[in-house]
Amino acid sequence: MDRQPVSSSNIASIGYDNDTEVLEVEFLSGSVYEYRNVPSVVYEQLMSAASHGSYFNREIRMTFSYEKIA
Repeated sequence: MDRQPVSSSNIASIGYDNDTEVLEVEFLSGSVYEYRNVPSVVYEQLMSAASHGSYFNREIRMTFSYEKIA
């Protein structure tokens, strides 16, 4: 999955697959997580948020199931 670099104090890059509704987040620590069943509107709001980290923590982190992949 291609990820887009973002300007964030915690997140390095973000990717999304419309077909599977998987959101992939790479943190500055190097860890990569996949979040499942994330609607495209949530991804769009994340990418347009003034603070990617704040939006992620508020709307995604504890809402969607996830798996650490790297």
